Order: sequence, then structure tokens, then C-alpha cells
Amino acid sequence: MAGVNINTVNMYKVANVTKTDIPDKPVQNSEEKQTPAFRAHAYTTPVTMRTSLANKDEKKKYNTLIEELDRDYQKKLEFALKSGNLLKNNSNDKSTVLDNLYKIATEDRDPGLDKVTILQECLDIITNPYVITQTCEDIPSEYQKQIIGLITGLSTDPKVINKTKWELNNMHTGTCPAASIEFDLATKHTAEFFRLVEGLTSPKNEVSKKIKMNSLSEKSSDAIWLLNTFKTPHKMNGFDEAEIVLKPDENAIIRARIQNQHKDKGERSIIDVLMQSTFMQLGSQQTYNSLTDKRAPNEWTQENGGLIDFEKTYVESVVEDKNTTSVTYQNVNEEGKLIGYTKDFGTIKKELLETLKLGHNIIIGYTWPDPENDGRLAGHEITIVGYKVKPNGEGVFICQDSDDDKSSPIEMTESFLLPKIHHAGLPDSIASKDFKFKDSWEYGVDDFQNLKKDKETNP
Repeated sequence: MAGVNINTVNMYKVANVTKTDIPDKPVQNSEEKQTPAFRAHAYTTPVTMRTSLANKDEKKKYNTLIEELDRDYQKKLEFALKSGNLLKNNSNDKSTVLDNLYKIATEDRDPGLDKVTILQECLDIITNPYVITQTCEDIPSEYQKQIIGLITGLSTDPKVINKTKWELNNMHTGTCPAASIEFDLATKHTAEFFRLVEGLTSPKNEVSKKIKMNSLSEKSSDAIWLLNTFKTPHKMNGFDEAEIVLKPDENAIIRARIQNQHKDKGERSIIDVLMQSTFMQLGSQQTYNSLTDKRAPNEWTQENGGLIDFEKTYVESVVEDKNTTSVTYQNVNEEGKLIGYTKDFGTIKKELLETLKLGHNIIIGYTWPDPENDGRLAGHEITIVGYKVKPNGEGVFICQDSDDDKSSPIEMTESFLLPKIHHAGLPDSIASKDFKFKDSWEYGVDDFQNLKKDKETNP
């Protein structure tokens, strides 16, 4: 992260910044699904792609699901089969999407969650993953007293209660990095996504996952340092592999149970709530609170909102078990203002298109000057899923935005987006082509260790 002090850049803390605050945003939202002209044509891991049931066991599981669903969702299940998604097995334990949907239908769920509602949400995502959103759910009046009591520690101070009530009713989540990772997992590692859904909605509200240590760092010792520093529950399987536990914060299930009965259109689903909480916990050193949408500051950031670049990269690498490198394109000064770029826009575009060609989505953070914070950069996380060229020759990136109240892709012209990209998560094979700039992983580790030393020297 050349030239960037990550403690001064207000990335992902968008609670006080609405989308309308972004000046001259040339984004065209389409009610119809866009078809990118540039299509990713390869995956980096083998995936089973079948569109017909092969044996009695699969037929039994499929028919069991049919019996649980109404006619509309039976059609969505049929679509899942014919599209090849239902029998994908790109999960950590090689279980298929069908296997995990069957578990949801036949095994116990969390006591406050309904299995049919969860199945319906699963099929909604398979049919259209753009329904994934970070838009916060409201808390119905009958639950507010209890929720406020939990947040305030049963305070009886009217000022504290009224302030908490206002914040609860005017919450705008800072979970855009987590929502972007959720979308990427659902579209690129589909079976693993639904394996996580099954575990998070089970009575244990958790799931185990084996990861390769070199997905975090080439050195096993550095990978172990990261797991310990992020306080990720794990046990080592030799030097090359670790088994970790993914789990939402303890308050996430409260919001999920409320959404089971009270979800309004455009709000987060049960799956969104639990998945985003899990990823926020993972990136915030286990300090996230779903009731307040806040996390604790640490050696990397003094913010209490969303995840910063370094934390997001860690989550993405762990959850998808892949070596992701965060490449920073903007130079930001100590005041949190843009002063230049680390690469020219042609190189940035080339790296993005090469990544798309490999079959990857690209999670990016883009920025704008925040008029409410003296022009310091504020930011938002979105996912680039494709690229096309208009008849007039203008390049357009196809994106998923979890905060735009749309269940469809959006378009951003390259002339608009390229100058605003602060960082992008790229495969190591592409990011490592240019060694001129130090990667944010190294800056994050250095900052953490230096600040820790300062605290020990000057307590």
C-alpha cells in the first residue's frame, strides 16, 4: 500500500455517506440482466458440471426437496439442476449443493429458523445471486426494548436509550466487504457457499473448514502468525494445512431469527445476516457486534465500522482458500487525501481484464472525497464480474453492488471507475508480475508490529 497510512483512510465506513453523496456517478442501473461481452472462460479448480441426476441417492434427495417446496420454488430447483449449479461439488469436503440443501431439509436447524425459509433463500440466490445485499433490516417494535437492553447493558438512562434507539432505527451497515465476499463465494465456489449456509443455520451456528497455509503466506510461520493475530479458531494439520472454525458473532442469530419472520423486501436475508457477520468476525479479530454493526479498533485501524483492505484480503484468502493479493492503485497522504497513483490506468485495466479472463471476480474498493469529512477519502466495496465494449468503443465494467437496492448487475464506465479504484484483490500470479510496489499484506504486518512495539515502549 505505497504511500498509504491505513489508519487515516476512511474505507468502508459509509454509515454517514449515502450513495447520492457521490458526485457525478455515471452508473446505469438496468432492470434487465446484462450480458457481459467479456466472459471469464476458465476456473482455477476442477468443478463437477452435471445437469441430470445420476443415481438413486441424488434422485431421493431431489425428490425430498421437491416435497418441501411450493410450485414456484420447485421451478427454481429445476433451474438449479438444469443450470449445472445443483450438482456442483466445489466445496471444502466435495459435497454438492444438492447434498447441503438436503441436509437443510432433513436435519435440525437453529431453533429460531425455518428450514423451508432457508431453502427458499438458497434457491433465490442460485437463481439470481444479485439478491445478496448489505441493506440492514429494521427491528420490529415488539423486539426493540429487548434489543436496546442488550446493546446498552440494561441501562435506564433515557438519553442512552433514546440515542441507541435512534441509531438502531437509522442503521446503515458497513458490511460491504463481507457482502462482496459472500457474492463471490456464491458465484465462484457455489457448493462451498451452501456448505457454509448449512453449517451456519444449524444448531451449532458454525462450520469447520480446511485451508492451505500457502493461501495466506508462502511461509508457514507467517500464515500461523496471521491466524493467531486475527484470533481465528484453528488447529494445525501438520505444517501445510489448518482446520479453522467459521462462526458469526453471538448476536447475529438474534437478527437472523427476526428476519425469519419479519424480512421486508430489499432487506438482508437470514443467509446474508449470518454470512456477513461470520466474515466481519473473521476480519475484525472476533470483535464484531451484529446489533450495532460495529467492531473494535485495532493496531491497523482506529475505525469501528467496516473492514479495511488488509482485513478484507485476509477474509477473502481464508474463506476462498486462495492466494489473493491486494494491489493498491491510489497513493493517499497522511490526511487521507488522494495525491496520485501507483500505476497508469492502462496497466490497471490490463490487470483487471487478465483476472477476469482467468475466471475470477474482482473485489475492489473505490473511493470518493467525503464532503462531510474535509474531503478525506471515503470508500465502498463492490465486485467486478465482467467487461464489455459499447458500440461507440467505450469500455464498461459489469459490477455487483450490495448497496444499490438493485437485484441486477450495474454498469460503470472505465473512464469513471479506473481513477477511483483504491485497491483490487487479484490472483498472486497477476499481482506478482509487478514487483515495483510493496503489497498491502507487507504494510499491514509491518504496521501491526510497529504499533505493537510502540505500545509496549510507551504504554
